[in-house]
Amino acid sequence: MTCKIVINGQVQGVGFRPFVYSTAFQFQIKGTVSNNEEGVIIYATATKENLDLFYHHLVAHPPKVARINGHSRQEIPEQSFSTFSIVPSEKNTFLNLQLTPDFALCEVCREDTTDQENRRYYYPFTTCTYCGPRWAITNSFPFERNHTNMEKYQMCTACEKEYKDPLDRRFHSQTNSCGQCGVQLSLNDKKGTVLETKPKAVFKKIASLIQEGNIIAVKNTSGYLLCCDARNTSAIAELRRRKKRPSKPLAIVYPSLIELQKVCSLSPFQELALTSTEKPIVLINALLFKGQLAVDALAPNLSQLGVMIPYTALLHLMMEEIGFPLVATSGNIHGSPIISSEEDAVRELREVADYFLHHDLEISIPQDDSVLKFTPKYQQKIFFRRSRGYAPNYYGHLPGLTKKIMAMGGHLKSTIAFNPNDYIYLSQYLGNLDNYDVYQRFVKTVEMFVHMFEQTPEVVLHDLHPVYESTQFARSQGQIWGAEVYGIQHHKAHFASVLGEHQLFEQNEPVIGVIWDGTGYGEDGAIWGGEFFLHEDHLMNRIGSFQYFDWLAGDKMASDPRLSLFSLASPNMQYLLEEKYTSTALGIYEIIKQKNKMKTSSVGRIFDAVASLLGICDHNSFEGEAAMLMESCISTYRLEDCKAYIKVEEKGVIPTYKLLDLLHTDVQNGTPREQIVLNFLYTLATLIFQMADQYKVNHIACSGGVFQNAVLVDMIREIGKDDYILYFNSALSPNDENISFGQLAYFSNIIQKS
Repeated sequence: MTCKIVINGQVQGVGFRPFVYSTAFQFQIKGTVSNNEEGVIIYATATKENLDLFYHHLVAHPPKVARINGHSRQEIPEQSFSTFSIVPSEKNTFLNLQLTPDFALCEVCREDTTDQENRRYYYPFTTCTYCGPRWAITNSFPFERNHTNMEKYQMCTACEKEYKDPLDRRFHSQTNSCGQCGVQLSLNDKKGTVLETKPKAVFKKIASLIQEGNIIAVKNTSGYLLCCDARNTSAIAELRRRKKRPSKPLAIVYPSLIELQKVCSLSPFQELALTSTEKPIVLINALLFKGQLAVDALAPNLSQLGVMIPYTALLHLMMEEIGFPLVATSGNIHGSPIISSEEDAVRELREVADYFLHHDLEISIPQDDSVLKFTPKYQQKIFFRRSRGYAPNYYGHLPGLTKKIMAMGGHLKSTIAFNPNDYIYLSQYLGNLDNYDVYQRFVKTVEMFVHMFEQTPEVVLHDLHPVYESTQFARSQGQIWGAEVYGIQHHKAHFASVLGEHQLFEQNEPVIGVIWDGTGYGEDGAIWGGEFFLHEDHLMNRIGSFQYFDWLAGDKMASDPRLSLFSLASPNMQYLLEEKYTSTALGIYEIIKQKNKMKTSSVGRIFDAVASLLGICDHNSFEGEAAMLMESCISTYRLEDCKAYIKVEEKGVIPTYKLLDLLHTDVQNGTPREQIVLNFLYTLATLIFQMADQYKVNHIACSGGVFQNAVLVDMIREIGKDDYILYFNSALSPNDENISFGQLAYFSNIIQKS
């Protein structure tokens, strides 16, 4: 008998066809396997018993980097095949499968690169069916070599033999190449003079240059990294000066997990993430480091460091030669997108890097490294940035999606979500759309999605903020496409992102939404950021917020914590303001405050006010710096030692001014700064449960950038573990990266159901 088997999900570029091929011979199956726009299509002829065993094995034991979302089998008229073969992919209709993210270097390929007997010894672009770049070099699907930037590299005889050998792990590996036929390196000085091209000589030279204190711009497979000695304080300071990044923490790459384990204690969750197929940057406790890192220079005044281990053959070989940890931060000028082309790198980074490591593999989709953290008590995963290794797929299911929808997301941490078929696609982190180059990449990403799926959206979603670049683009592009265009309130999108992640739209129980962040345009024209919502039966209503205070000097308020303190200060705090401002500046701000009509409930700005009050931070050189410095004040805590300053008042109002007054009283009474920070966080945590109790709701969902604070998340979990069911973003970041997904979720489950 003959069956047609269809398997969909993340099944292209993961070695699925070679896996099917070898399994077919195991169960004496004849037929064909191919990729198409829906996934993997198999025609199989054998006895019913063997077909049953074959089908069960395929879906129960797929390749380790595959993700099966669905599968089907149907009997068709019997066909005769002489053998089992892989046939070229065919495309008959629109793309309808999950795309393939980049995969970190596998252990076997890593061993190949350092085995002197292996022909890929010191080849920096060694990959196989189960590892290597995918999304970064993709131009279209199905995933075939001629749809990627590997197309220009003609496989040599040895590589082609592997590619055609069913018993080889590089059988039908679309990124297969070697030093003879593959990607070529070039180490140049900043004038463009070529210093070395042979890989081993290149990495030896880089090791020498790094030890001398130089900064190297290294083209990896997803974009350039800026690298220097992580032990060298002066080199790090020079990198910061040139990159215009005075205090934002810098990521570090260690030669291996073993080397990292020698200098710090890692939890099982951290180790699992560091060695996963995504290999993100993982934030760990800097206070536990025993190595010789220049910790204060890498993460000034912070208690956490971002670390990773090599995720490409290039990084692995470079670190093999260097042997000590390196700074490995995104190759850009602060605020601009990561650079991926040699031309742009030389033009933009010539004043930053002393030397350049280029290669000739084109990168179609540049991506920053992903960043995540685990909370200290409960080891809850928190994404700070979701990019390389995770983009462009969302692996969950979102009910209610009946139209082709594109959501343009927010503004500061831009992402795009697209639902052109049975799947949701989430772009990599793009950045702040105030930056022209980021905006251009945003537009290019929209165009790439439309081109790749050959479909234009029927619905376009955007933030309510009228002057966001994403809002204006959505409105103009929606008209061009003839699409319906809807604005969705920022914090409702945050709430919807958690409801969507955890499949809560269809449940009968009401859910309280706690959405705290820095900035979001409210439905009343105020700047929201300290909100409580209630979701029940596909209705979402705002039920409370922090008491409004003055939003002063526009965007300057987000970078100047003193302004938040000025806005909230009572008369008995005047002496503090006089210490922080000149009399002239105070006079100007008093006039601005008297005339001001813009109000805010932003918890992000309340964090800023507290940080300024406590003398922790008076200027944010990067978003969220004050809050991160506050969290770093905390070494450990016990809930029983904390006190709450305030309670929820009538009509769901949180008394913001009273909170600052009581904090100031503790300052005057000499309460230790760490304890005041703990009391502040504990107060925030208890307010959540007070609001839930007022509404007699025990399902609570939290989102927004404030919930990147690991101590706060642990406190909430510790207080609520017995009597409440808590939900946080886990597949997505709680920050504005989740807005695009939340817009999709809100439209499909609130607007369409109303």
